[in-house]
Amino acid sequence: MSVDYSATPEVEENGGAAGPEVEVIASPRRRKSVQARLVGGRIQVRVPAAMSAAEREKAVARVVASLRRKMRAGYTEAQLRERARRLNAEYLEGRARADSVRWVSNQQHRWGSCTVSTGDIRISDRLRDVPAYVLDAVLIHELVHTFVPGGHSAEFYRWADRAPRAERARGFLEAYQRYGRGG
Repeated sequence: MSVDYSATPEVEENGGAAGPEVEVIASPRRRKSVQARLVGGRIQVRVPAAMSAAEREKAVARVVASLRRKMRAGYTEAQLRERARRLNAEYLEGRARADSVRWVSNQQHRWGSCTVSTGDIRISDRLRDVPAYVLDAVLIHELVHTFVPGGHSAEFYRWADRAPRAERARGFLEAYQRYGRGG
């Protein structure tokens, strides 16, 4: 990817046909990290203002490629919510009460989490490219937390194990954590 750095030093843009426009923002407050995120249909990349043009071009290319891979892989948040709704109806008799189901990037030691009091379910974005049955098992696991009190009890697992290929999904996640990209 080539970024035109002859634009103003504050904001540089690249209108590419390969995807959303890339906006590069040189931040005087940023020291080392480079961050890319989707904002209003464009990829916004924040880089340290002191970074050289060569370093900047490499860093921008790296984080934009990573973000584009994530955008292509797996399910969107709307699709994730719909999948959770369908799994709830199909396997949990509609008992789960999930007000929010979304991807998060800050879970490095969990596949998913549930805040029972609010019905918020967060799924690690490390699961974006796993097989569907694995994602389904994690979603069902978190959905069960919304209606079976007391954590991982025998009753909890009676419901969670309704996920198709639940045992195989657990094995996949163990291997993914140990040997794959999950950890």
